[in-house]
Amino acid sequence: MIIDLKKFITEERNSWSDLEHILDTLEKDPERRLNLEQVRRFHYLYQRTSADLAKIMTFSSEQKIRGYLESLVGRAYGEIHETRPSSRRLGLMRWFFYTFPQTFRRHIRAFWISLVIMIAGGAFGGIAISFDSEAKGVFMPFSHLQMNPSERVAREESADRDRMRGEKAAFSSYLMTHNTKVSIFAMALGMTWGIGTVILLFYNGVILGAVVLDYILAGESKFLAGWLLPHGAVEIPAILLAGQAGLLLASAIIGWGTKSVSLKTRLRKISRDLVTLIFGVGIMLIWAGFIEAFFSQYHEPVIPYAVKIGFGIIEIILLTLFLLRSGNLKLET
Repeated sequence: MIIDLKKFITEERNSWSDLEHILDTLEKDPERRLNLEQVRRFHYLYQRTSADLAKIMTFSSEQKIRGYLESLVGRAYGEIHETRPSSRRLGLMRWFFYTFPQTFRRHIRAFWISLVIMIAGGAFGGIAISFDSEAKGVFMPFSHLQMNPSERVAREESADRDRMRGEKAAFSSYLMTHNTKVSIFAMALGMTWGIGTVILLFYNGVILGAVVLDYILAGESKFLAGWLLPHGAVEIPAILLAGQAGLLLASAIIGWGTKSVSLKTRLRKISRDLVTLIFGVGIMLIWAGFIEAFFSQYHEPVIPYAVKIGFGIIEIILLTLFLLRSGNLKLET
């Protein structure tokens, strides 16, 4: 077989570089998993480079190129046929720090819509309370929210230093279970073409807006921030992410811009992302439930409001950085 060596190397060098790039990425991050399209591309480049190696071996003068290709083919063979056992712990860490935030960012438009809906509900709840304080009985589902804010603050601050003695674990479990059910429900309501998800988000916004303005008008802003921020800094974003999942499901059912694709295919395409989002929400709510039971319920003089507010602000900053920055490394092929 006679080939133009210079032309051959020029034409094939990009394929070799692509294969080398994939191998470098996999070796730097052993836990990385390629998707189906990337696996096909990797296998194609491996086969093509192997064929190029067979051709170049006929040129005894090209020892440098031959050695380079032998190294590439050997490394690719090792990656394809490796038997290294996977680490469940590392797999979970990778899912949490890479897959979850990447999935959130991939569908961030649905999150912004979820946020706007809740803000609209909050504005409605706040306006309603400012015009009619008796509306609390309609908007607020819990008895401790319906009482006068100043009276509640006085009662909370004068309570026993460990007023939840023996009840914290049970209360925490209740919060985790209840909030997780609500979040799963918010996602499932996407089956109603998103109408149910929108109503649930708006209603939660109404409650939040009514509570916030009620305490502000009563001059209890410091108590409000110290009570709400520690757990709300994670719980409220978790509800928004559940709404994001519900809106994503609704989008797939409605099929905006993808009418030519079957419903079954659209649902299959987003199924993994839905599971990722709702599992991530579950983890966030576990943390929020723990904090609400063991930290948020204790007020001055037990825990200074400045400490609680500072803790909540730190949570918001860390959660924002996590969702927007974690897992930014991508595999380019």
